[in-house]
Amino acid sequence: MAQDSGTRTLISQTQISRGRGRVIYWTLLVVVVAAFTLVFLGPLYWMVTGALKSGQEIAQTPPSLFPKDPQPQNYIDAWNNLDLAKLLFNTFYYAIGAVLFQLVLDTAAAYSLSKLRPIFGNVILALMLGTLMIPAMVLIVPQYVTVIDLPILHINLLDSPFAIWLPLVANAFNIFLLKRFFDSIPEELMAAALMDGASSLRTLWSIILPLSRPILGVVSIFAVTAVWKDFLWPKLVMPSPETRTVSVGIYAFAGGTPMNVVIAASVIAAIPTVIIFLIFQRNIMSGLTTGSIKG
Repeated sequence: MAQDSGTRTLISQTQISRGRGRVIYWTLLVVVVAAFTLVFLGPLYWMVTGALKSGQEIAQTPPSLFPKDPQPQNYIDAWNNLDLAKLLFNTFYYAIGAVLFQLVLDTAAAYSLSKLRPIFGNVILALMLGTLMIPAMVLIVPQYVTVIDLPILHINLLDSPFAIWLPLVANAFNIFLLKRFFDSIPEELMAAALMDGASSLRTLWSIILPLSRPILGVVSIFAVTAVWKDFLWPKLVMPSPETRTVSVGIYAFAGGTPMNVVIAASVIAAIPTVIIFLIFQRNIMSGLTTGSIKG
């Protein structure tokens, strides 16, 4: 181990700056970066270029690296034939509702566990985190039984957006993220607000939430992507064609639609989440790292 300017590394800066060490270092760096880039961007490249190929070209073996005769019309056919405008609107609607429900209820739960510290709060948090160990497939049946006959009210929530929103509210991972962030907010601010006569709700609204914008952004993005990529649950609780999400809608039309048009529809469906990530990637990283180290 070498030490340089207070930072310990496996290879010292002196070794890297010399002839052979520099060549080995940059060679390994380029190879690793190129390999990871290929692994992550390869499927995206195949999807985008596959949507531009003809039906025969996309089915040929081995596949071609570039479209021989690009057909942008596939994207237009996908938009019109699969009614993507309706599917995207439904998915946006469900995603926005999921964001609002999680921001309100998960934030309240995390604030209570972090700052109000109720009796048996640690036990409750441990039980919440324990649910993360349960496979999602195990919960499908009891959740579906609950949705078709909501306890006490005896309401059938099939084809209702609440069938998607309510299960997403009980998100132990997001509550844990929010609690960890709230834990990093100095107690002096809470004490000062209390001395000024602020109630717990006023403190949450005026102090905690303005300081928590990065983590709230992370939770919002997680909620959007969870709705956007989910397939099995929306397929079960949204059987009507009018209420389908984009993933379920593409699957429903895939049987009688050419493969290149289906791939084009998948590209269009992926664009919104990619744009959201590119715009808010700095907020995502800052929200995940802020509050992770207390000292």
